[in-house]
Parts: sequence; structure tokens; C-alpha cells
Amino acid sequence: MTDGTTAPEPADHSLTDRALDPSNPFAAPSVLPYGLPDFRAIRVEHVRPAALAGMAQQRAEVEALVTDPAAPTVENTLEALERSGRLLDRVLSVFFTLVSSHGTPDVEALQVELAPLLAAHHDAIELDPRLFARVDALRAQAAAGDLVLEPDTAWLLTRTHRRLVRAGAQLDDAQRAHLTELNTEISRHSTDFERTLQAATNAGALLLTDEAETAGMPAGALAAARQAAAGRGQEGWLVELVLPSQQPALAWLEDRSVRERLYRATVERGLGGEHDTRPHLLALARLRAERARLLGAEHHAAYVAQDATAGSAEAVAEMLARVTPPAVANGHREAAELQAALERDVPGATLEPWDWAFYAERVGADRGSVTDAQTRPYLELDRVLRDGVFAAAHRLYGLTVAERDDLVGYHPDVRVFEVRDADGTGVGLFLGDWFTRDTKKGGAWMNHLVHQSTLLDERPVVINNLNVPKPPPGEPVLLTWDEVITMFHEFGHALHGLFSSVRWPSQSGTNVPRDFVEYPSQVNEMWAWEPEVLRSFAVHHATGEPMPAEWVDTLLAARQDGEGYATTTYLSAALLDQAWHRLAPEEVPADVAEVEAFEAAALERAGLTVHAIPTRYRSTYFAHVFAGGYAAGYYSYIWSEVLDADTVEWFRENGGLRRENGDTFRARLLSRGHAQDPLASFRDLRGRDASIEPLLVRRGLTGAAA
Repeated sequence: MTDGTTAPEPADHSLTDRALDPSNPFAAPSVLPYGLPDFRAIRVEHVRPAALAGMAQQRAEVEALVTDPAAPTVENTLEALERSGRLLDRVLSVFFTLVSSHGTPDVEALQVELAPLLAAHHDAIELDPRLFARVDALRAQAAAGDLVLEPDTAWLLTRTHRRLVRAGAQLDDAQRAHLTELNTEISRHSTDFERTLQAATNAGALLLTDEAETAGMPAGALAAARQAAAGRGQEGWLVELVLPSQQPALAWLEDRSVRERLYRATVERGLGGEHDTRPHLLALARLRAERARLLGAEHHAAYVAQDATAGSAEAVAEMLARVTPPAVANGHREAAELQAALERDVPGATLEPWDWAFYAERVGADRGSVTDAQTRPYLELDRVLRDGVFAAAHRLYGLTVAERDDLVGYHPDVRVFEVRDADGTGVGLFLGDWFTRDTKKGGAWMNHLVHQSTLLDERPVVINNLNVPKPPPGEPVLLTWDEVITMFHEFGHALHGLFSSVRWPSQSGTNVPRDFVEYPSQVNEMWAWEPEVLRSFAVHHATGEPMPAEWVDTLLAARQDGEGYATTTYLSAALLDQAWHRLAPEEVPADVAEVEAFEAAALERAGLTVHAIPTRYRSTYFAHVFAGGYAAGYYSYIWSEVLDADTVEWFRENGGLRRENGDTFRARLLSRGHAQDPLASFRDLRGRDASIEPLLVRRGLTGAAA
């Protein structure tokens, strides 16, 4: 060994000799179009043996790599590492899709078993000093000029070396052992947080048994609530919870006491009782802080930012501090207007978080704005998808999207579409999973089943998930305007994955820094607001009549309405995430009873003090941070929005929804994945670094320019 250390022992000796039954559907690559997993054949019981075999196989592949007597080369080191783990990748892409989108009890039980094994497996590879020695040798050759690499390979070498260093490859034996323990515990608590939150969210759904309590709910939402109740064997109307604090029904329910009950059910998720997430979030905050210290970072926020486009936690703090005061000022102005409307109904009442959406709709209607109740009949899901999301992609990129009824997903609700390029060439598959269910995480997201890579000759298969209440059979699926924006947003992620054109699998599509990944998806939201596109999909589901022209004009003109609320509630969550992850291990509260006080103090310090505007996620249901990949990275949305808003200006300067613009955006940015520094891709598109001014104007934060 070059550094006098020994290779880490296998985390589980039982994994080192596993043979997979050839009848297991994961044993060989799928023969379906684009490598779509064969969900007709796959069962949950196939996952465990395939995952164990996949870990064993990858360990053997990496062992062959690190014991190769030949000097390190791109082919026998970088390429061999990129090729390793194909079986495990096939299994985990399906398994983690099930965990998030169809987490049945047997899937959850398997997740609990596999999570620590996978964490240890990852560490056994990333912390192997023999692997690091080979990569380090290649890096030294490149630095000395003895190894000339293609740009994407040079970037791969840089990123692989950095990844191994950040994973702890340069630690000594005792430190590596301690790091493995920390990673295993982090994985376990993250899994437990996710499972506990899912149970809390299901248990928190509000059952209304008196029809009078449902006053104000649109017919479609009522039908969906009735079906949700029936699905659980209950009588009445079940209002299921979405992940954020602001529930759609809060804009409709006329009974203030019902709104309060729904809001409290939302924000009290995970706060005590049998579904208490607080022990897990505190453990995660402490374990991450301890790991960051071990890896030489001041805290977890610093560790995360170092490998993001932000570069440092101080840069993140500066950005958030710059936009917070004007956002809060806007929030106070909006709150005063809503307070006046509330007092006209309930003299002497104080505006509360459960009043905001309802009176925002009321005030908007009074000054001629259109409300969700008015627009929902014109926003039918299939029409939005076909004549909005897909049509915009056709205009910009020449894509055609056709449903493949011969292909099936992992749940009966999942729909499969084939995406073809302008010349008819197949690009990949797009799966849509729109409806909420008890086995599904809250929120909306995109993920891959297959990553594009010319090395492996694979084309992309991507999924979009939403959580729209499912109506009874035969009833239309009507969306709120926020859900329309979410559809366009998530399809922006899908395009990022579908358009990937890279050699190395680890550079594919959305495998970019967390604070860059939201940028392409946020750009795609602009096409929902494009008048020509909006008028195409905003058509009454029953009559076929287009949305009244004056409504469309009003909707477009009112785009900045409510930005004080939207920005403040988002910033509250982003700053809360930073507060938890800027702690040293000894500073993390030891008692779950301190969680609420910590939150309140963190928001007070940040100046986020608008009483009626809650944080988008409280800690107890902040799944992005405590069960997902956004720990210390929730700032990414507004950080990416700087790039997004500047890019929207670029589109406008060049004529907007034009094929030439789409082709340029695709070629210079979407297709490149992480084959180079993502900010270099942005500069290639824009010709300069991003300006923050378009963001400040968009969000009504021009006071921040000072």
C-alpha cells in the first residue's frame, strides 16, 4: 500500500459471495424499449437477493480494479469504476422509485434492512485507500502534463478525486471506521424519518363528516375527498395532506374553524405521539455535524456548500440575507391588506396562517383577479399535459411525445410515454405518476430509472411525480394553477435528463450540484405563462370553451401577486435548514422538547417575523432536508433562480418560444449534464456570469439591490 494503510474490511462478509438466480428479473438488463424495467415481472421479493448480489458483484469489480498490477490508466481505473455496479444500479433505480412512490409495508421493511448495508457498501468503495491511490496517481500525471485527456474525462478525473477526498479517503484507519459508523447511522435515521413522516402525514388527513364543513370546496375537490375517505373505509370527506404547510383546501374552506383544524393537522405532523420525527431530525443534525468536523469542515452547511456552485456557506448566508428584508417587508404589506379583509368578516380577529390563502383569494377576487375556484375547470390535467407541457417542448425542441399503452409502470396509475426527436429518433421514455396515495411521499419530484450514457449505450428513462388528489372514475382531473406550474417545473427536470448527451454515467443529466439542478426546471416554468401556450391548454373541461381572454390577461398581469408570502415562506424554510446545519455537534439540542424553541429562535434571528406566514416546512416534516438530498441545500431553489431569471431574459431578448432558442439551450446547457463545470455551461449560453437583477425584479425585491 502506498500510504501504509490497509484496505477496509467488507462491511458484511455475507455479501462477498452472492449468486443471483437467473430467473430473477434483475439478473439481466431489461430487453424492453430503452431498458424500461419489466414491472410486469418484478416483485418486491426480487429486490433483496438482487441488491445483495449487486453489492457483492460491485465489490468484486472494484477489488479487481484496485488489485490490477498494471499502472493506473483512464481505462483500467476511471472507466472501470464507471462501469462497475450495473446490477446494483438496475435494482436500486427500481427500489428507490418504489420507496418514494409506492412504499408498501414490505418495501418499507426492506428499506430498513437495506439502508445500512448500502451505506456500508458505499463507504467500503469510497474509503478504499487503494482506489484513491490510483485516482490520485492519474491526477498527478494530468497535473504534470504526462496525461492528456478529453475535457469531459479531465473533469471526471477532477470530480472523482474530489468526491473521494470529500468521502474521507484520506482519513486514517480509525477515522474511516468512525466515518462508516456515522454514515450508517445517518442512513438509518434518514430512513426512519421518512417512514415516520409518511405515517404522520397519512394519520393527519382531516376527515370531515358534516357536509356544512366542506362549504367552499370545488366539486372536483369534493369528489376526490369523498373517494379518499371511501378508500380508507370511512364516511365523509377526507382532506389528505400535501407536504408543504400551505394546503390547497385552505384557499377554499369557508368555515374558519375547519381551516384551523386543517392547518394544525399540517404543522403538528411529527410533533410527538407515535409518529414523532423529532428524535430522528435531532440525531441527523448531530451526526451530520460530527461527520463534517471529521472531514475538516466547520459544519455541515460549509461541507455542502464547498462542493456546490455557491462555494461557501458564507456566500449562501449573504444571498439569503440580501433578499430577506425586502421579502419580509412585502409580506407585511400583504398581511395588512388581508387583515383588513378578515376584519370585515370577523371584527377584531387577527390574521392567522390558516386565513392567508382564503383571504388572498378573496382580496384577489375583489380587485378583479381570478381565483383557483374559477380557473380549475379550465385546467384539466390531460389538456395541460398535451397542449401545454408537451406542446411547449415541441415548439422549443421539436419533440413529439406519444403514450405507450403497451408499456407499464410500477403502479396502475403510472403512464408511460415515448419521447422522439424532431427527426423521429427515439430520445427516451417519460413516466408520469400524478396522483396522491397512502404509499407515496408528499411533494413533487423527478427521478431516473435509466441514466443516459454513451459508454454504456443507454438512453434515459425518467419519471415525474406529483400529488394530485385522484377523482372518482370518469371525473376530470382538475388542477390548481400552482399544480400547473409544478407540472411544467418537473418536466423541466425531465428534459434535463432526457436531453443528456454525455459519455460518463456519473455526469448524466441531473447529476449536477444541488444548487444548479433546480435551474433548468425553473426555466421551464416560464412556458406555462407564455400567452400562446396558456391559451392552448386553458380550456373548459366540459364545454371546450377557452378560458375568457380577460381572465388570461388578468392571470398574466397578476403574476407577481403574493410574492411577499411566497418568498418569505420559502426563505423561512431555507434559513431553518441552514440553522440546523450550521451547528457544531455539541450545539444540537439534546431534548426533542427544544425543537420548537430552536425553530422560533432561528427565524427570529433571521428577521422572518410575519406572524401569518409560516415556514414552508417545519422541521418535523422537512423531508427535503431530513429524508432527501437537500440537507443544507434548500437554499438551492432561490440560488438557481438567479440563473433561471437571467435565462428567461435571454429567451425574451431572442424572441421567446422559438425553435432556435430551444436548440441553443439544449445544446449549450441541457445536454451537457455534469460533463463540465455547470457554470461554464451557463456562461456558454449567456456569454457572462449571471446577474441577480432579473430575480429581484421578478420577486418584487428591488429594494434588495441597495
